[in-house]
Amino acid sequence: MNDFLLIFRREASFDTQLTPEQLQEISKPWQDWMGGLAAQNKLVNQGNRLNSDGKVVKPNNVVTNGAYVEVKELIGGYTIIKATSLDEAAEIAKGCPILAVGGSVEVRQIISM
Repeated sequence: MNDFLLIFRREASFDTQLTPEQLQEISKPWQDWMGGLAAQNKLVNQGNRLNSDGKVVKPNNVVTNGAYVEVKELIGGYTIIKATSLDEAAEIAKGCPILAVGGSVEVRQIISM
């Protein structure tokens, strides 16, 4: 088994368009999906949502505000799963609730240092 990082991408303005009730409503599919992964012993790390604010550190000690305003898509969160291959990890990602709201999932194998 290998570890894979699932990176959840969404529209930059997605959270600002939802009411607290709508945010609560979309939490259930996430809980169900994560619970299913845990039940299959494929969930390594539940991951987290990420705030849209951030900083980017560049060479020569340059720090800029991120995410960038011209970006239409932000990384909304991540999780780490176990799978036998990149193809299996991509199949698992097909069940991600972010796809139902127009988001996407980037799947990357984690290589130990």
